Amino acid sequence: MPGADYIALFTRPLESAGLTYMVTGATAAIVYGKPRYTNDVDIVIMLPLDAAGKLHAAFPGAQYYVPPVETIRAEASRAQRAHFNVIHEESGYKADLYPVGSDPLHTWALEKRRQVELPGGSVWVAPPEYVIVRKLEYFREGGSTKHLTDIRAMLEVSGDAIDRTALAEWIARLGLQVEWTRAQS
Repeated sequence: MPGADYIALFTRPLESAGLTYMVTGATAAIVYGKPRYTNDVDIVIMLPLDAAGKLHAAFPGAQYYVPPVETIRAEASRAQRAHFNVIHEESGYKADLYPVGSDPLHTWALEKRRQVELPGGSVWVAPPEYVIVRKLEYFREGGSTKHLTDIRAMLEVSGDAIDRTALAEWIARLGLQVEWTRAQS
């Protein structure tokens, strides 16, 4: 897992700016599962259009590459699949930021996010059900078995903490039964 200090490079500025976020992707899968290498951190963020400037200002240009406010605003206005990067210049570490838009799974997960203590401090992390469902979607889209490996590790390590009812509802809602069966085999 990326060191907690690398995660904090991105979560602390978001918190200082008062923006609601949750860490997801491989980093969240590692929190709920087993360590593996990842070279970035994925973050879902609640980003109203009028907060684009606030986000931009949270990452000082001398320390970070951050897209222009217009780009942030354009991505935040997308209903689905919005995305942009912020890069810490000195370390080269990257955050992929995903504005919520109108994605109901993002919205549900932000309401269920969990505060997790890491060596560098507390971080808001997506609930494990969300991480599993997204990884099932990514497996369906790209076929990478790393997503199935992450899911299996999460089930092994954090199985009792997973809301199986909510997980089943999202799997059915998004038509991921085939991928879920494969993840469990």
